[in-house]
Amino acid sequence: MKKTFGLAVLVVGIAAPLMISGWQKTAGKGDRKNRQVPRYEVDPSWPKLPDKWALGPVSGLTVDTHDHIWVITRPREVLHPERSSKPFAPPILEFDMAGNFIKGWGGPGKGYDWPDTEHGVTVDYKGNVWIAGRGKDDDQILKFTNDGKFLMQIGHPAQSKGNTDTTNLNLPADVTVYPKTNEVFVADGYGNRRIIVFDADTGKYKRMWGAFGNVPTDPAKWTIAPDWKGSVGRDLTFAPDDQEGHDTLEAEQGPAQFANVHCVRIAVDGRVYVCDRRNFRVQVFTLDGTYLSQVFVSRGKMIPSTVSGTLFGKPRAEVVNGILTANESPSRVAFSQDPEQRYLYVLDRRHHRILILIRNTLEMVGSFGDGVGDKPGEFYVLHDMAADSHGNVYTAEINENSRVQKFVYKGMEPATMK
Repeated sequence: MKKTFGLAVLVVGIAAPLMISGWQKTAGKGDRKNRQVPRYEVDPSWPKLPDKWALGPVSGLTVDTHDHIWVITRPREVLHPERSSKPFAPPILEFDMAGNFIKGWGGPGKGYDWPDTEHGVTVDYKGNVWIAGRGKDDDQILKFTNDGKFLMQIGHPAQSKGNTDTTNLNLPADVTVYPKTNEVFVADGYGNRRIIVFDADTGKYKRMWGAFGNVPTDPAKWTIAPDWKGSVGRDLTFAPDDQEGHDTLEAEQGPAQFANVHCVRIAVDGRVYVCDRRNFRVQVFTLDGTYLSQVFVSRGKMIPSTVSGTLFGKPRAEVVNGILTANESPSRVAFSQDPEQRYLYVLDRRHHRILILIRNTLEMVGSFGDGVGDKPGEFYVLHDMAADSHGNVYTAEINENSRVQKFVYKGMEPATMK
């Protein structure tokens, strides 16, 4: 009986060698002894939010072509009103790479349906801002100009007819736009379990797919979590916490359908990376939805923490174990900023760290982040990340921490995982 702990890989295809321009060339798979990976150091002063505002839970972020960082927050989701007497910042915030505030906007308005719960944000190659939500009846995505002028809406609230619906979404988690085809890819997401693609200018439906490139289907039974805000809710029955110990194809490869499709990102070579969070895996596809490979992240049983002390007014071990046993990881991916994007960064929510993988082979070679906590470099409810053209990585946290952090690229170092 095969056992898998931490991270395991199932790969289809052979990766070609890469030449790294602007980054130190790393050793190949056959030269593990000399392999190096990017090194990061947290910048505790980033960002510089105007003093008049407090920051709500930070659900997502993205980096545009000018290396400006765009953040989406949830100003209506006030978790601890006693902590601040200041009004909350607008839901959409723009900062430069140094952390200086540029502008903020967003919220309900005429002509469009603002999401009930803000979730994902991306800025496309034309400078347009796309927003996804996963709150009550959020079956739409929105497109705005850089200054917040409404341009287009795909889908309508409370209109989803499930995974066969090509007009509406169902609590979408994430959006990305691929410049070469001018298509918008949607991780759809919390209610549905599919990737769906539209024309980025007209909103016309193009195609969709599920896990392994299968036709996405509705589960036989929806199970609504008691604290879930959505109108449909997540299906908590088809994605068990741990598939280990079963001598079946599903135990080896995972379920044939997605569960909580939480991110979609496209690399420079056109490979599409999808976070299947409740199934503990990232799957890789071609642009047309042909399945290529997958990697599991923190899929097995976790070793309980015995750390001492307190965190957020609770025993620290209790907080850490709540994260370790959560039924969700990974949440997001990003790419290194060398021309070939040699490295894939994967947000490992269970261990609250950023994994570093060789992108074309999905081999894990390092990580950064200091685990669960509220100090700079630590995380709590790590939810999103993005990278700029200088190799710096930005992270977003919701719940108690509700913050953005910047990890500055400091060159290369020997790989920590060989």
